[in-house]
Amino acid sequence: MPAGSNRKRERQYEHIKEQAEERGTSERRAKEIAARTVNKERARAGESKTASKVSTRDPKSAAQRGGERSHRGPQSPTRDQLYEEARRKNVEGRSNMNKEQLRKAVGR
Repeated sequence: MPAGSNRKRERQYEHIKEQAEERGTSERRAKEIAARTVNKERARAGESKTASKVSTRDPKSAAQRGGERSHRGPQSPTRDQLYEEARRKNVEGRSNMNKEQLRKAVGR
C-alpha cells in the first residue's frame, strides 16, 4: 500500500486485491492491479502529490470502466458455444467446422 494512504484506501486496496485473487490472478499481479487502481483513485480525489493527466482528466473512474482498457479485447464465444448455437439452428456440416466457420454459419 502506498505511503500516506488512509484507512479507506487501505480497505479499497485489500478488497480489489482479494477480488483479483478470487478470479485466479496471481498474488503479485493482484497487488499490482490493486495498487494502480487505488493510486488512480487517490489522484482523482486530490489525495496524492503528483498525478498524470490521464488520471485526473479521464471522465470514467477505474471502477466505472470495468476493465475496458485491459487490452484483452472483447471476449468472443468459444468454439463449443458456437457449435451449440449451430446445433440449435440445424447447421449442416457443423461437426467438421472450425471456430471461424461456425461463427460465419451462425451469423456472428
